[in-house]
Amino acid sequence: MADEIIQLPNNWTPRADQLPLWTYLQGGGKRGVILAHRRWGKDEVALRWTSVAAHQRKGNFWHMLPQYGQARKAIYEAINPKTGKYRIDEAFPLALRSSTRNTDMVIQFKFGSQWQLVGSDNYNSIVGSPPIGVVFSEWALANPLAWAYIQPILEENGGWALFITSSRGNNHAVKTYLAGKTDPEWFAEILRADQTNVFSAEQLERIEREMIGQFGPELGRTIFNHEYMCSIEGAVLGAYYARQMEDAR
Repeated sequence: MADEIIQLPNNWTPRADQLPLWTYLQGGGKRGVILAHRRWGKDEVALRWTSVAAHQRKGNFWHMLPQYGQARKAIYEAINPKTGKYRIDEAFPLALRSSTRNTDMVIQFKFGSQWQLVGSDNYNSIVGSPPIGVVFSEWALANPLAWAYIQPILEENGGWALFITSSRGNNHAVKTYLAGKTDPEWFAEILRADQTNVFSAEQLERIEREMIGQFGPELGRTIFNHEYMCSIEGAVLGAYYARQMEDAR
């Protein structure tokens, strides 16, 4: 029986608001940072791009979450609610794999590349060949020292890095974005929920009301602005909780 023919990125096309980043990566771009609203599809774009990149150049590819323990639930066992299929099976079809190690969440491709889920909390403990492509997912919540450790590796081997996150306030992810905006070799973009068609205006109004109703006017609007409007102003959420705890004391 003939091998199944799969054209990557496997029955998936970037939306209009995802196309600029996709075009940059397809054109050979090596450094991208996206501050996009919740449910924009940040991990989806990153996984689909990795599937393509892993079949263009043989090497190791990492998808990094802030904590290793998050990786299985957020990515490896996550199901696409629109299709009912595992997200990694859609991005990395079984027909392209030579092996799948569920214990440590590693996929080996017939092409020769390897994909692995890792955490920024254990980045320097991974044994094996260095990566040539790394996705820093939820970068605002990750250990920024992970980039300091990985950057020289990618610089030496000509690899790429993609930072994807919602803003979560003025933090190291914002610094990455601002630095990327001034570097002509980087792709840097902010995408608010009112700039895409993921949510309607009515949905956004209702979400904001719910946040305010749940957390109060100040914290509720802060959460909404960070998660949906990609605000890069103000303190991180922990600072608000700290102040509330101090008031309570």
